Amino acid sequence: MDTNFLADIHPKVVHFPVALLTTYAFLEIISIVSNKEFLSKSALLILCLGVMTAFFAVLTGNQAFVDFKFWTEESKALLSEHQTYATYLLWFSLLVCGLRIFAVVKKKFIGFTKYLFILFALVIMFIVYQTGIHGGDLVKKYGVGTDVFDTKILE
Repeated sequence: MDTNFLADIHPKVVHFPVALLTTYAFLEIISIVSNKEFLSKSALLILCLGVMTAFFAVLTGNQAFVDFKFWTEESKALLSEHQTYATYLLWFSLLVCGLRIFAVVKKKFIGFTKYLFILFALVIMFIVYQTGIHGGDLVKKYGVGTDVFDTKILE
């Protein structure tokens, strides 16, 4: 597989986990507060999809890092923060997804356990926000992922 392809689709792929994991968080909170089973099942499905797309966002983001050749000390520092948040998001949302599936299967998604997932949803939203802010700053401040550094433009 052409690794350039993976780097090129990163800006397109990242919008899926952002949208899905944010939607999960809202659905999870609303379903718990309103006690609506349909919303609860929808939240779990959206969470699973969000985790899968987060995996692809991290995969393509790692390749985008390798393919970009114009790193400065400042942009590398910002990238490091972006990668850290993206990694936390992937692993934390995967953990929450596993716990959520386990709780549902074991019929333990009740009482305090249910309300604990509101906290998890809020943490996921915070990490999504931080990941997105840092990634957006890489594009806005340093032109990462844009045609700014295309050799035709530089000539």
